[in-house]
Amino acid sequence: MAVFMKFRIIPVTPFMQNCSVLWCEETGHGAVVDPGGDISSILSVAEECGVTLEKILVTHGHIDHAGAVVELAERLGLPVEGPQREDRFWIDGMPEQSSKFGFPAARPFTPDRWLEQGDVVQFGNVKMNVLHCPGHTPGHVVFFHEPSRLAIVGDVLFKGSIGRTDFPRGDFNTLIASIRGRLWPLGDDVAFIPGHGPMSTLGNERRSNPYCGDRCAPVLQDDRG
Repeated sequence: MAVFMKFRIIPVTPFMQNCSVLWCEETGHGAVVDPGGDISSILSVAEECGVTLEKILVTHGHIDHAGAVVELAERLGLPVEGPQREDRFWIDGMPEQSSKFGFPAARPFTPDRWLEQGDVVQFGNVKMNVLHCPGHTPGHVVFFHEPSRLAIVGDVLFKGSIGRTDFPRGDFNTLIASIRGRLWPLGDDVAFIPGHGPMSTLGNERRSNPYCGDRCAPVLQDDRG
């Protein structure tokens, strides 16, 4: 029998990053995805929804997605899972990131579990598949819950756009390959929570996204300017 999942999106940090609280309908146990900051807001939503948080999931190592991981993990005694280990240099550089972008001081961390393509993460009775989708960062991962037809894609894909690739070890062609090779096969009906901005569906982006949609010719470089 399928186990369904509920979610709430909490925009955090001055970058309005979409942190998500996910939880199992059957047990009320859940996870926080990408706690970049504003912990009080995250905890308020979890309390309001009656969610018992079990773990922290991280899509990638940018400050707006991972800046509050250490504080939240220590406050609640939560394990951290993700991203993929190629993002270690971003996580190790958390203090420099926080200084550069004007964020509160953030500490590096080592996840309790680095994630790889094909792994499964679980909270309550919910199991989510892990997709390694590099390009925005080399260790970026996506979380997909098949019964709910929902993906949490971080900064891989947005409504009408895609993630930046001008940061260290970003690569435009790799990002497009991740989207077309690992997201599109999930199905047009899959809704996704992006790292910023409104939700969309994979089908809508395949039809209309000017950077990675099906009508786009193969692109050899980032031409977004």
